[in-house]
Amino acid sequence: MQPLIQPALRLSFIWLWLAAFGWLQPGAAEPLATVRPQAWERYAVAAPLNPMRLPAIAIVIDDVGVNVRQVEATLALPAQITIAVLPYAPNAAQLAREARARGHEVMLHLPMQPLGAENPGPHALTVSLSPAEFDRRLAWNLAQLDGYVGVNNHMGSRLTSDRPAMTKLLDELRRRGLLFLDSRTGPRSVGTEISRSKGVPNLQRDIFLDHVITPENIRRQLQLTEVVARRNGFAIAIGHPHPATLAALNRWALDLEARGFKLAPLSAMLNPERPLRSAALGSVR
Repeated sequence: MQPLIQPALRLSFIWLWLAAFGWLQPGAAEPLATVRPQAWERYAVAAPLNPMRLPAIAIVIDDVGVNVRQVEATLALPAQITIAVLPYAPNAAQLAREARARGHEVMLHLPMQPLGAENPGPHALTVSLSPAEFDRRLAWNLAQLDGYVGVNNHMGSRLTSDRPAMTKLLDELRRRGLLFLDSRTGPRSVGTEISRSKGVPNLQRDIFLDHVITPENIRRQLQLTEVVARRNGFAIAIGHPHPATLAALNRWALDLEARGFKLAPLSAMLNPERPLRSAALGSVR
């Protein structure tokens, strides 16, 4: 998985090279006047070199920030692991900046209505909101941190199945140039379908690592992640900042490359040469 120079930056380099040698007509406009990198491209962490073209694995740690005692241990994970920050977490903006400073790619973990009675937290998006209140809550959440490449759903099995709500959300993500990771917390999500129809860069979760929080289960889920990556060329797994998960990830990552896999930030999975898959394994939330 070689790091890609984004098209807008590539055009800029060519323009500067031509200008330096005087091969442009006087008054020629720079291509970036019309082609500019999107937010996800600006804030993406560079993908690691992968000359052996090993299967790539992206790990996203959700729910970061609410359990303050686990923040330091989460940020101490290998830098290629992506951090998804809850916007209502204390000091969410500072936490996102610190994660980026340590080399992590950052996602905004957007609270959304689940199918059950579980509380997704303050300012959550729900299907019963008026259009004005939906817009207000969405704007509040997206403003709580910066420097993030995109959004994934916190809970959301009910909201991600609602076509009008997801259309409204994805229109805003498209306007802001952000990617969408569908956590696939329910079987009826329309997130990927609508993202593709609107041209929003999108990905789907393959594996939940710690729905059952035991070392044995987390190890099995990491092994399953490797199976998916070997089969499809890449895999996306989601975990949470539980001590058992963090410990398992640190051990698992030590010899990952020797076992034939490459750990990479989430945005590296947007390589257009790789087909997106619809299959996902996990639970409903």
